Amino acid sequence: MDTPPPPPPPPVNWDALDALVLDFARSDRLLLPLASPSPVSSPSSSSTTTATSSSSCAPSSSSSYRSRLLIRRARRALEEGDVDAALALLRAHAPGALLDHRLLFHLHKQRFVELVRRDTEADREAALDCLRTALAPCALDAYPEAYEEFKHILLVLLYDKDDQSSPVANEWSIKKRFELAGLLSSILRAHLQAYDPILSMALRYLISIHKLLCSRQGISSPISDLTEQLLFDDRDPPAVPQECSLEAPPFDEVDVQALAHAVELTRQGAVDSLKFAKGDLFQAFQNELCRMKLDLPLLDKLVHEYCIYRGIVEGAFHVLPGVESNNQNNDNDVNFIHKQETNTETRIECEMTNNQNEDCSTSDIAHHGSWSRRLRRVRSNTSGQRRRKRWRGRVDDLDYACETSLDANKHAILYSGLDMDEDDMAVKVDFMADSGLSDARYNQDQKYEVILEMRDLTRKGMASKVVEEINNMDPDFFLQNPILLFQLKQVEFLKLVASGDHVAALKVASTHLGPLAASNQALLKPLKETLVTLIQPCEDVLTNSVSLPVLASSLQIAMSRRLGIEEPQLMKIVRTTLHTHTEWFKLQMCKDRFEHFLKIDSLKEVDPSVGSHNMSKVLTDECANGSSQITTCSSGKMLDEGSSPQVSSEVACDENAILKVVEFLALPRADAIQLLMQYGGNAEAVIQQIFS
Repeated sequence: MDTPPPPPPPPVNWDALDALVLDFARSDRLLLPLASPSPVSSPSSSSTTTATSSSSCAPSSSSSYRSRLLIRRARRALEEGDVDAALALLRAHAPGALLDHRLLFHLHKQRFVELVRRDTEADREAALDCLRTALAPCALDAYPEAYEEFKHILLVLLYDKDDQSSPVANEWSIKKRFELAGLLSSILRAHLQAYDPILSMALRYLISIHKLLCSRQGISSPISDLTEQLLFDDRDPPAVPQECSLEAPPFDEVDVQALAHAVELTRQGAVDSLKFAKGDLFQAFQNELCRMKLDLPLLDKLVHEYCIYRGIVEGAFHVLPGVESNNQNNDNDVNFIHKQETNTETRIECEMTNNQNEDCSTSDIAHHGSWSRRLRRVRSNTSGQRRRKRWRGRVDDLDYACETSLDANKHAILYSGLDMDEDDMAVKVDFMADSGLSDARYNQDQKYEVILEMRDLTRKGMASKVVEEINNMDPDFFLQNPILLFQLKQVEFLKLVASGDHVAALKVASTHLGPLAASNQALLKPLKETLVTLIQPCEDVLTNSVSLPVLASSLQIAMSRRLGIEEPQLMKIVRTTLHTHTEWFKLQMCKDRFEHFLKIDSLKEVDPSVGSHNMSKVLTDECANGSSQITTCSSGKMLDEGSSPQVSSEVACDENAILKVVEFLALPRADAIQLLMQYGGNAEAVIQQIFS
């Protein structure tokens, strides 16, 4: 007997993810600036203020952005062996960081090695001068072992850098550059309060938990190809608390264990992190998360893809004015647009029929001719006013006022685009027919326009218009998506009930809702709950019964799939990792102390109304069909709500007992809970049994 498929992961609040993505794009200046930009609060700063009252006043978004750029520039300088450039940046922009004698000693030591590495007479003289004037004095009060390290580093004067058997082979290693660059980044980040946007920290956290759960449970991840590329295994070195802060008061063991398990630290590592953060749990948490290395160019690509899909930014057809110039005149542009429109209309009609396993014949194109009319209407509605933002991409070096020589032409070209008025940028679009811009990109953008218009109408509750438009464009769409039709008609029914037109509401129910429920037993319960509103009418009947954002997102996914548009990879990552996050904390038998800080709770808050819970679940099941979001394990099990080890609710483990076993035996929390369950929750019995 075949095992029934497991339920798909719970739905995600895509509106909440939109907010995090937009905040990320604004914080890292990935969007073209507005003519009169309004200040945006730093996400990490505002969250810190909410999460803990002990956090200091947070820097503005602008200063946080510039501080993060400073860290990246200093890091790059050290990785390239240019210690002088890194020191110059610190003296100019973060002199307070150089008060850390431990850091200063490491910088001077690396500078000495790099000067000797250059192997010129002048650099040798500079290296000896560095020894006398900087390294030796700093070694006296940096930390207890510093003077011994100082004497050891002198050996680089005698041993060749290519001698792998020398006692200073490690000091010669290029790896030392990257270790020091990582340490500097950790220290500067905390010193400048220059934490990454919430989105990038949340992704680090969710992916690390996902990897941990999959590893511990022997589960194969469907997003491993993405997560392995996005989040690297190695981390930056931790910042070490200065000697004066070593005698810190004892920390609450609950905080120590929460931090240790959240970011996979040893207990001593968590204590040291709290010492460095002066006891601020959430600052220590941010410090540890930001030590995890993300592939930033890949994250930018995922965010851009998501922004286009969700209608946050314009499509790939629109490029930054001036960056890629062309010499076409206006007549050529008009001819090119007309050509693109013709090709787009034909291609979409063909793709619609191809998705139904038919050939693209003349009759098929005529059958879907309304797609052409819809595209023309979208173009006419949006040509006079730009509705979405423009993607600029990461332009770090040009946006940071540092002592850097820039190519004058490149600077002028880029900033000619950045300094343009918003309306001018909306009108001036580079079409670049001869520069590699394909018909497919223009075609894709037009598909997005149609889908986003239907999504926006759904969010406004204009269900009857949505059904009419989609039926005109694609009469077979709702035959393949009956649950979407049911809920759209449900919205239409509820709006009529709210307006008092019960006769029209019953007509909608008998014509559409009844037949749909008769062919799908899962719709009977939602149908009954919908009909109950006839005797309990109220103004809020629609909002209490249906979640329009969930419906709109589901419609967008279904229409995109119909038109051959793949779901953004960021959506796959977030959906899957949120599911494993839920499963992980079921195993831990506790609430995640950091989920509110990282807005993870907002991502899970999809449908707060009781009446729409069942319908949202049905929609989730329907929209997950054909997707690859179900996670399987090597033994053939599925990663779902029923596959995680379940803990009997009759056995309650005391939190103090859990912490005691975790602390004494250095066990993961889930393992400590399992042992306590075997010994009736008695921590002393567990410890005694282990040691005996």
